[in-house]
Amino acid sequence: MLLLPGPPPIEITLRRNARARRFSLRVSQVNGAVTLSLPNRARESDAVAFARAQEGWIRAAVARMPPLVGVGIGSVLPMEGRLLRLEIGAGRSVRIEGDSLIVPGDAARAAARVSAFLKVQARNRLVAASDHYAGLIGRKLARVTLRDTRSRWGSCTSDGALMYSWRLIMAPPRVLNYVAAHEVAHMLEMNHSDRFWAVVQRLFPGWQAERAWLKREGGALQAIRFDAGFDADGD
Repeated sequence: MLLLPGPPPIEITLRRNARARRFSLRVSQVNGAVTLSLPNRARESDAVAFARAQEGWIRAAVARMPPLVGVGIGSVLPMEGRLLRLEIGAGRSVRIEGDSLIVPGDAARAAARVSAFLKVQARNRLVAASDHYAGLIGRKLARVTLRDTRSRWGSCTSDGALMYSWRLIMAPPRVLNYVAAHEVAHMLEMNHSDRFWAVVQRLFPGWQAERAWLKREGGALQAIRFDAGFDADGD
């Protein structure tokens, strides 16, 4: 662990990587954690010198991170591009009523109940979208799994298994559909070649706008915290 003195002090995790050929820095889009990857044979003193030389870039990247936002009764949460206010209500199930997301039961469990609700909605939308785009290229899905991924919104394996971040349900529907089309396109092209992007264009014309939205706004979705007891004013 390396510490850049403040203000504010910044902790940097040093991580050796057998495949690394050079030093590389990464700032997590989830929590702003800074990681410096270095080749196995690199000297740690050289890594420290590299980090200190890049201190300006590191601080700028951390400063651009959206502030962490806690979820609880009274907070506002995006879902499918809409802003919904969480409210306590009667009944047994979380549900949408107008511009409100009604959360029955103990307010202390609101974040957990809302995240469970979002995951169900995300699976329904992503399976339907993936089925649709797979049908357009004459393929069938092997399986669809959801995770809370830090570095990617989706992935596709060579056997047609798709993985998505369930947080896509908080993005506008066209953004979710673009990611589904993107991953399904990998069933034909397991790369990001011109041929791959031609498939994406065929499945989802005008994808550039949705890709740009994710680059611009995706960090804010990752910054929403569903941890029990999380306080947006201080974890």
